[in-house]
Amino acid sequence: MELRQLEHFVAVAEERHFTRAAERLAVSQSGLSASVRALEQELRTPLFSRTTRTVRLTEAGRALLVEAERTLAGARAARDAVDAVRGLLRGTLTVGVEQCVAGVSPARLLAAFHRDHPQLELRLRQEGTSSLLDGVAGGRLDLAFAATVSPAEWRGELVPLAREPMVLLCAAGHAYAERRAVGVQELPGASFIDFHPDWGPRRAADEAFAAAGVRRTVGLEVNDVHSLLELVQEGLGIAVVPHHFSRKPEAARLVAVELTGARRPVYESVVVLPAARDLSPGARALMRLVREDPLREAREAAREVREPVRARP
Repeated sequence: MELRQLEHFVAVAEERHFTRAAERLAVSQSGLSASVRALEQELRTPLFSRTTRTVRLTEAGRALLVEAERTLAGARAARDAVDAVRGLLRGTLTVGVEQCVAGVSPARLLAAFHRDHPQLELRLRQEGTSSLLDGVAGGRLDLAFAATVSPAEWRGELVPLAREPMVLLCAAGHAYAERRAVGVQELPGASFIDFHPDWGPRRAADEAFAAAGVRRTVGLEVNDVHSLLELVQEGLGIAVVPHHFSRKPEAARLVAVELTGARRPVYESVVVLPAARDLSPGARALMRLVREDPLREAREAAREVREPVRARP
């Protein structure tokens, strides 16, 4: 079994398509197919279930994928460690990020990192927090900027970035718009707009409502902040969001109302790191920038809002 074969296998598993995987790896489709077949013959089991339209992992393929990602990550880490000893940062740094994460500007951070280390290839993956945790655990991501991660669900290191209350966001004409505060216990039966369950703000809201014993219905699920704000503006429901969402230009005509109760939702953003021994040289260099960021303390203080100010239409 060769690393090249594992790279080919992982590419097909991620793309779910031999042609796209071949294009991604810049190899011929016939060569890629032959490499996967040779791996299947060596393991004496099919790794993919193939039809004319789909390529799916078999049970054996799913088992191999976890170990293949770890093996490839280990090989990359070995090469990077040797380069680091030589004073070089080469290879690839793959960073995961949840959208609109607080306490850091991924774009500005990666731009500064690229200026310092132009020979290291940067890759960015935007995903929900649950997927980001899986990516770091499996070696697919070197580190991730995520939200609402419980220490119980992560065995590696969590570096806090920001913590802020979540607020109820509604249109100016909504019944809650004239309220200074709304209790979580008052919200059963309300129509909610929220992110898919994998995203950090949704995880934080779900946990808070469950802890308060309040059932809520999320009728409209979206995958980006701008769609959520637009739907709230149209009066299609209310949303529970991190306070900094209410300061976005797109939210200028919305009203942010404080949430009260014993278990108010709180949004926390963190850097998700693997165990210290598994941290790549590139990830270590990026974390130095995170920790040395002169604006970080000011941003954290600004986000530690104890009583949200209502946004006026």
